[in-house]
Amino acid sequence: MKQILNKSYSSVVAAVWNLLLVYLVYQIARCEYYLENTNYLNYTSDVFKGGLLFDTSAIIYTNALYIVLMLLPWHKKESRGYHQFCKWLYILINGFALAVNLSDSVYFQYTMRRTTTTVFDEFANESNLGSIIGTEFLNHWYLVLLFIIVIILLWRLYATPKAITNLRYYYVVNTIALLIAIPLSVAGIRGGFTTAVRPITISNANQYALRPTDAALVLNTPFSLIRTIGKNVFVVPHYFENKADMEAIFTPIHNSLTPHLSPLTSKNVVILIVESFGKEYIGALNKDLEGGKYKGYTPFTDSLISKSTTFRYSYCNGRKSIDGMPSILSSIPMFVEPFILTPASMNDYTGIAGILAAEGYETAFFHGAQNGSMGFQAFAQKIGFQHYYGRTEYEAACGTDDFDGTWAIWDEPFLQFYAEEMSKMHEPFMTAVFTASSHHPFVVPEQYQKQFPEEGLDIHKCIRYTDMALGRFFQTASRQHWFKNTIFVLTSDHTNMSDHAEYQSDLGGFCSPIIFYDPSRPDNEIQNKVAQQIDILPTVLGILGYPKRYFGFGIDVLNTPAENTWAVNYLNGIYQYVRYGYVLQFDGTHTKAFYSLDDRLMKNNLMGKVEIQSQMELELKAIIQQYMERMSENRLMP
Repeated sequence: MKQILNKSYSSVVAAVWNLLLVYLVYQIARCEYYLENTNYLNYTSDVFKGGLLFDTSAIIYTNALYIVLMLLPWHKKESRGYHQFCKWLYILINGFALAVNLSDSVYFQYTMRRTTTTVFDEFANESNLGSIIGTEFLNHWYLVLLFIIVIILLWRLYATPKAITNLRYYYVVNTIALLIAIPLSVAGIRGGFTTAVRPITISNANQYALRPTDAALVLNTPFSLIRTIGKNVFVVPHYFENKADMEAIFTPIHNSLTPHLSPLTSKNVVILIVESFGKEYIGALNKDLEGGKYKGYTPFTDSLISKSTTFRYSYCNGRKSIDGMPSILSSIPMFVEPFILTPASMNDYTGIAGILAAEGYETAFFHGAQNGSMGFQAFAQKIGFQHYYGRTEYEAACGTDDFDGTWAIWDEPFLQFYAEEMSKMHEPFMTAVFTASSHHPFVVPEQYQKQFPEEGLDIHKCIRYTDMALGRFFQTASRQHWFKNTIFVLTSDHTNMSDHAEYQSDLGGFCSPIIFYDPSRPDNEIQNKVAQQIDILPTVLGILGYPKRYFGFGIDVLNTPAENTWAVNYLNGIYQYVRYGYVLQFDGTHTKAFYSLDDRLMKNNLMGKVEIQSQMELELKAIIQQYMERMSENRLMP
C-alpha cells in the first residue's frame, strides 16, 4: 500500500474539512451574485440562512460520489493514486458549480431568476453561443480571475488523508461515519429531517426573501438546475372543488360580444414585438420620472404614442423572449416555466394568426435571426402563421451584408424588408415581427456609432437605434396602399437593464408598453387601465368584431371598464396579481405581500389591512387553477 504523506488527517476529517471549503465557495459565489446585481437584490441575514439550506442540498447532490469514495471503509483504497483521483473529482465538480454560479450572476439582470434546465431547450437552436460566451469572458474578465483564484485556493487548502496506522480504528470510524452520512445527506437534500418536510424546491426560497426577486439570491444555480430536471411543471391546485364556482369567477373562454351574423371588420393586423423595449425607456410613458425632466430614448415612439391608445399600467407576462411569444400571440402567460419549453406546448391551441387565417386572412411571421432560433419558427407554424421570414429568406432576397454578426439582421433593414413583403400579401393580412438589435451584446451598426454613442446603460444606444428603425418602418409603411386599413400593435417581449428604482422592483421589472395605433382613427389617449401582453389577442379581436368563441387568458382591455382590468405574472415562485389599484403577491398557498399600485418602490406592505385582498386572492386562485387544469388536460381551445 502506498503511503499518503500529504496532511495528517483521517479520511473522515479530511472529507468534512473539504466539504466545509465548498460551503465557503458557494458563499463567495453568492456574494459575487449580489455585487453583480446590487441594484436589484437585498442581502439579509435570512438570505444567508436560507442560502445555507439550499447550498447544503446542492453540495450533497453534486458531491455524493465524492463523499462515498472518501468514507468507504476499505483500507486498500488508501493510496496516493486513489486520493489524487478523489481530489481531481472534487475540484472538477465544485469548479463546475462555481462556474455556473458566477456565469448566472451575469444572466440574472435579464431574467430576474436563477437559470433552470429549460435554458438548454431555449438555446438549443442557436449557433452563435460560442461568440457570445467569448464576448462575456472579455466583458467579465474579473469573474474569470475570481474563478481562477478560488480554484487555486481550493486546490491548496484541500486536505488529503494520512496513511492508516490502526486498521481496527479505521474501519470502526469510517463505517460509523458512512452510516451517519447517509441520513444526514438525505435530510440535507430534502431540506430537513421531519416527515412534514417535502424535498425543498425553488419556490421554498421565498421563505427567506424580502421580495420575490431576492429568492434568486437565496438559491444557487446548481440546485436550480438539478431540481428542474424532468419535473412536472404544471401541478393542479384544488382551490375550487366546484368548477362552476371557479368559472363564475374566471374563465379563459370568450363569448362574442357581437351577433354571430355580424361581419368581421377586414382590417389588417400588424404586431411589432420589439426586443427588450421596456416601458422605462419611453419618455412619453414616464412624464413624472426624474421630477418631470426625463426624456427617455425613444423620440419616434413618443410621437407614435401621441396618435395612439396606451395604458397607464402595462405589463409583460414573462421575463424572456420565449415568454413573450405565447403571451402576445396566443394569450397564454408564463406560469412556472416558459410555456414553449413545457410538455403542454404539444397541446392543441392556436393564436391570433390561426384564428384570423380561418377568416380568410393571409398570415406571416418575421424574425431576422437564424431560422429556427429560439423555437420561434416552430411556434409560429403551430399557432397558424402560413409564412415564415427569417434570416434565410432575408439574405436570399437582400444579400448577406446586414447580419449583425451575432444574432440577426439589423433592425433597420429588416423592418424595411418587413414593410415591403407585406405589400406583396393579399388583404386582409395579419403579420407579426420580432426585432433583435436591442439585445445583448448591445451594439449598433458601424455607420450609426457616432449618431448613437455610448450613454447611460449599454442598452440605451440600442434602444435609440431601434426606435429610429421603427420610425423609418412607419415612414415606409405610410406610403403603402394598406397602411390606413391596418391596426398596429407595438409592445416589447420583456424588459431589460434598468437604472431607475421604480423599474427595479418586483413589479417594475415587468413594465412593458402596449400601444394600439390605427392610422384611420389617430388617437391620443393614455387610459387609466391595467393592460398586459395576454390582452393583445382579445383586444384586437374585439376591434375587428370577431363573432365567434375563442380561448385566451387575457381580456379585451378597450371594452372593459378600468376597475375590471388586471394583470398577472410569475416571479421566482410568486404570482403577482394587479387589480383594483393594488398588487397581490401569492405563493400558491398564502399571500406574501400586498401593495398599493402607486407604491412604485413596493415599500409599504399592506397585507391584512385592505378588505379587497381576500377578493383578489379568490380571483387569482381561479386564474391559477384554470391555467393548471387546462394545461394538464389539454383544454386550450374553446
